[in-house]
Amino acid sequence: MPKLVKLYIKNVIIGFGIAAGFVSLLLWFNVMNLWGLVSQSSDGMLAVFLLWFMNGIVFAGVQFAWVIMAMARKDDGPRGGTPVAHFFEPARVKAEAPAGQKRQFNKRG
Repeated sequence: MPKLVKLYIKNVIIGFGIAAGFVSLLLWFNVMNLWGLVSQSSDGMLAVFLLWFMNGIVFAGVQFAWVIMAMARKDDGPRGGTPVAHFFEPARVKAEAPAGQKRQFNKRG
């Protein structure tokens, strides 16, 4: 299996683990009476699964993106430079109407 696929699977598992911890903390601290809603409903387990699954998708994506961006090559050299505005100077361009055309003005009224 390619290294990138292994990296992706590993980080998805980590993301879903973080989501499981997040949902368990939401239920433990009874945020917005979530534990009461889940425990009193016949569809409570479905709600907990969906909450875990949707948060798992988000956390897995963030985890994978973080790891990929952390793999960027670090530049060892100086990062300074001349500002871009220093290189550009405005150029005068003469704008003329083609010969033989009359100016037309729109009247609003």
